[in-house]
Amino acid sequence: MPGDATASGLRFAVLGPVLAWRDGDELDLGTPLQRSIIAMLLLREGRAATPAEMIDAVWGEDAPPRALGALRTYVSRLRTALEPDRSPRTRPELLTSVGRGYALRLDPVRLDLGVFQQETAAAEAARRSGDVFRAAELLRGALALWSGEPLAGAVGPYAEQQRDRLIERRIGTVESLMELDLELGRHADVVSELIALTAQHPLRERLRAQLMLAYYRCGRQADALSVFTDTRGALIEELGIEPGADLTDLHRRILAADPSLAPARPPEPVRPAVIEPIDVVPEAEPVVEMPKPAQLPAAVTDFTGRKALVSRLLTLLADGDGVPVAAMSGIGGVGKTTLAVHVAHLAEDLFPDGQLYADLRGYGNEPTPPETALAAFLRALGIPVDVIPDGLAERSALFRSLLADRRMLVLLDNARDADQVEHLLPGSAGCAAIITSRGKLADLPAARLIDLDVMEPDESLSLLSAVAGPERVAAERAAAMDVVAACGFLPLAVRIVAARLAARPSWTVASLVPRLADERRRLDEMKIGNLAVSATFALGYGQLDERQARAFRLLALPSGSDISAHAAAAVLDLSPLEAEDLLESLVDASLLEAPAPGRYRFHDLLKLFARRKAEETDDPRERAQALRRLLGFYLGSAREAHRLAYEGSTIADSLAVIGSRGHTFATADGSVAWLAAEADDLFAALGQAAEAARTPQDLQPAADLLLAMEPLLESGANQREFEQRGTAILSAAQRVGDPRSEMRCSYVLGRVLFGANRLDEAERHFLLARGLAERTADHIVLGETCNALAVVSGRQRRHVEALEWYERATTVFRAVGNPAGEALALSYSARDHLGLGNPEAAIAASERGLAVFSEIGSGAGMARARYHLGIVLSFVGRLNEAVVHHAECLSFFRASRQRVWEQRVCYRLAATFIAAGRYAEASRHAEQALTVSREITHPYGEAQSLTALGKALRGVGEEARGRDALTKALDIFTRLGSPEAEDVRILLREAGELDQVEK
Repeated sequence: MPGDATASGLRFAVLGPVLAWRDGDELDLGTPLQRSIIAMLLLREGRAATPAEMIDAVWGEDAPPRALGALRTYVSRLRTALEPDRSPRTRPELLTSVGRGYALRLDPVRLDLGVFQQETAAAEAARRSGDVFRAAELLRGALALWSGEPLAGAVGPYAEQQRDRLIERRIGTVESLMELDLELGRHADVVSELIALTAQHPLRERLRAQLMLAYYRCGRQADALSVFTDTRGALIEELGIEPGADLTDLHRRILAADPSLAPARPPEPVRPAVIEPIDVVPEAEPVVEMPKPAQLPAAVTDFTGRKALVSRLLTLLADGDGVPVAAMSGIGGVGKTTLAVHVAHLAEDLFPDGQLYADLRGYGNEPTPPETALAAFLRALGIPVDVIPDGLAERSALFRSLLADRRMLVLLDNARDADQVEHLLPGSAGCAAIITSRGKLADLPAARLIDLDVMEPDESLSLLSAVAGPERVAAERAAAMDVVAACGFLPLAVRIVAARLAARPSWTVASLVPRLADERRRLDEMKIGNLAVSATFALGYGQLDERQARAFRLLALPSGSDISAHAAAAVLDLSPLEAEDLLESLVDASLLEAPAPGRYRFHDLLKLFARRKAEETDDPRERAQALRRLLGFYLGSAREAHRLAYEGSTIADSLAVIGSRGHTFATADGSVAWLAAEADDLFAALGQAAEAARTPQDLQPAADLLLAMEPLLESGANQREFEQRGTAILSAAQRVGDPRSEMRCSYVLGRVLFGANRLDEAERHFLLARGLAERTADHIVLGETCNALAVVSGRQRRHVEALEWYERATTVFRAVGNPAGEALALSYSARDHLGLGNPEAAIAASERGLAVFSEIGSGAGMARARYHLGIVLSFVGRLNEAVVHHAECLSFFRASRQRVWEQRVCYRLAATFIAAGRYAEASRHAEQALTVSREITHPYGEAQSLTALGKALRGVGEEARGRDALTKALDIFTRLGSPEAEDVRILLREAGELDQVEK
C-alpha cells in the first residue's frame, strides 16, 4: 500500500485510547484536538479529508475563527511526532497532503481496528466453512484487541459518532461469540459473562435470548423465564414496546420444553491428524477438593430500588482485568450492607467457587483484627487450625495462594479503614471483593470508590410499601411522601417507620406525619426493637476525636441548608485552613457531605442527632457564641458587599462590626454574586437570630445584616424571603424594645413592598422608619427614608410632595457629608420635574446628579443617574442621546445582575424607540423587558413592558397582538391599583377597543 514504507515500526490504536507507538515506544500525540485529527485520518483508511471536513469533525459548530490555521499547526505537529527523522528523498510521506487536504497512508495491520476487521472477517469465513472452533477463537482474539472505550482522548462530533459506531460493532461481535460458544456447548461457561453483559446492555434482546438459552441448557428453567419477565418489563418501561418475535418465540419454546432447545452435540474441532506416541501414564493421585464456602448472610427479601447501582456493581464484579474491588461508603443507615449482600447473591454465578464474608465491626469498640478474619477464612477453605500460620503476612499469603486458581467473592462488611482490609483482599484475577465502610477508603489501592447516597423519593415509597403494606401506602400516597421525606429518604429510617406501621394496624400513614414533624422528637420516633437511627449514628460519632466531635456538634447549630468553609471557620473559631481540614475529615467519615467544592452539609437526620449532642455536651453560652461568630462573619461580608455595590453610600459605615470582618471582594459584581450564592444561609441566620433574640444587643446584628443585604433587592430575587425575615426581625424588635432595629427593618420592608408595587404599605413602613430615625438621631437612614418617600410619592404622581421629600433628603445628606445621597436625590427628582411640566429643571437636576456621581467615581450611581437622564432626554425629544445613556447603563446593570434595573432600562429603551417611530426595535426591547419581569416575578414591570409592547406591535401593524398586550397590562395595573391603568384605558379607548375589552 502507498506509504507503507514510511510506517516501518509504527503501530496505532483506536479501540481504546488513541495511541501510537514506534518500535514499542509510545509517541506523544499531543492535545485532544491533535488526537481527534489523527483518529479521523486513521478511520478514513487512507482516504483524503478536506480541511472543511476536518474542521467540522473536530470542532463542529464551535469552530474558532482561525480554525484552518490551527488545523495546519496540529497536522504539522503530528508529522513531527510520527516521522521526526523522515527524509523525503528516501521514503514517501506517511501523513501526506492531498490537494488542500490530508490523508494517512497506512497498512491496515498496523492499526488495531484493521486487525480487528481482518480477524472478524476470518471468523465469518471459518464459520461458513463449518470450523466453529476456529471462528470462536478468532472472535475471542479480535475482542482482546479492545482496551476500553474506543477513541478515548479524542473529542468532537466525528469522534462521538464513530465512538458509537465502534461500540455497536464490538457488542455485535460479542453477541456473535456468545452464539458460537452456545453452539459449542459452552452454556455453563458463558452464563456468568452473559449476566454481566445483560446488566450492562439491558435492552439488547439478542443477549437476553442467549442468557435465557444458556440458563435453560444448564437446567435452570425458572431463571430463563425470569430473564424474559425482566426483559419485557424493561422494554415496556424504557421504550414502551413488547419483546420482539424471536425473544417471544424462545420464551414459548422454553415454557413448552421444546426438545430442539437442548444442546446439540458440539462439532469436533478441525485439527490436522497427528500420530501420538503411546506412553504409559502413571495413575494420578486422588484429588482432594477444597471446600466451597457459602458464607453470605441471607438477602433481604424486600430489597427495593438501586437498580442503576446494582447494574454498575455487577458489571464491575464481572470485569476480568485484575481483581475488581468495590468499596462502598456512606452514612450509617444508608443501606451499604443490604446492597452489598443483595449484589453478592446476584453475582453467585460469577463466582462458582464460593463466597467469603466477614463483619469487621469497624465502628464498634473492638474492631475485628485482620489476623482473626484471615484465620476464619482459612478455616472455611479447609485449612486445619494447627496448620494456620501465626503472622498477618503469612496468613495473607496463604489465603491468596488458596484463591489463586479459583473464582471467589469476598465480602468485607463494616470496615474501619484501609489498613484493616488490605491483607484480606484476593490477589488473583477471577476473584473480586466488596467492602462496606462509613469511611471513604480513598487510600485503598485499586478500589473503585462508591459513595452511597440516600434513596430517591420513589424508591423510599417502594420500601415503605414493601414493609408496611402496599394497600396502606397507596391509599395515603401524599402522607406517605411526607413520611419518607421526614425520614430524609434514609433506608434505615424508612424501614423502622414502616415496621412501626406494620406492627400497628390501627395507625394510618397520616398519623405518623405530626409525630415526625417535631424535629426535637423525630429521632425518638425512629426506633423499634433493637433498631434505632440514633444508635447507628452514635457508632460513627464515637469514632471521632475531640476536635472532630466539637466541629460535628457546632456545625449543626446553624439552620442553613449548607455552609461554606469560611463560614464554618467562623462557627468553629478557627482559621479557614484548619476548618477545612476538619470538615474534610468529617466528609471522609461520612458524617458530612460536600455537595460542591468549599461547601458542606449534613443529612437532615444526622443534623438533628448532632444538635442533640451539642445540647447534651456544650455549654449554652458556647453554642450562642458559635452562632454569634457566624452572624458576625455574614455581617462583615455583607457590609463590604453593600459598600461596593452602593459606592458613595454611607450605610455600610453605620453597620456593626462583630469579631470577623468577613470576606473582602475585588469587585462590586463579585460581592453581589457572593450575596446571591449565600442568600439561603443568610436568610436562615436572620430567622434564627430573630427567634432567639432576648435583648436589643442580640437582635441588632441581625437587623444590620438585613440592611446590608440590600443589594440583593436589585436582582428582583428573594422578595418573599426579605419580607418574611424583615417582618420577623421587626416583631422581635418591638418585643425586646429595640427602636434601632425596628427602624432598619421598616426601611428594608418599605423597599421590598415598593418593589412589589404595594405603595401604600411601603409608604407606611418608610414613614415609620423616618420617625424612628429622627428619634434615634440616625441621619444616614433618615436621608434614605426621605428619598424613598419621595420615590413613592412620585410613583403615585404626587409630584409636588415628591420634590419636597427630595429637598428634605438633600438637606440631611448635605448635613452628614454624603454627596452620593445628594446626587441620588437630584437624579430621581428629574422625573417629578417632568411630571410638573418643567423639563429644563429636570435636565439640570439629572445632569448635576450624573456629574456628582462622576466626581466621586460611583459606577452604580452613574448608572442610575444615566437612567434618569435618559428618561428626561427622551421626553424632550433628544432621542439619540437618550438611547446612548440607556444603552450604557443597561450594560452596567446586566453585568452586575441587577435584574430590576435591567427591566426598567429595557422598558425605557422601548419607549424611546416608540417615540422615534422605530417600532420593530421598540418591540424587541419591550419583549426583553417582559421576559425579565416574568423571570423575577415583577407584576408592575410586567404591566409596564406589556404597555410598551402593545404600542410597538400596533406600530408594526399587528393590531390584534397589540390589543392583547394592552389588555393584559390593564388587568395587571388594575389589580395593583396603579394610576397607569387609566393611561392604558385611554390608549384602548382611542383605538375604539375599550368597550370590546370591557365586555
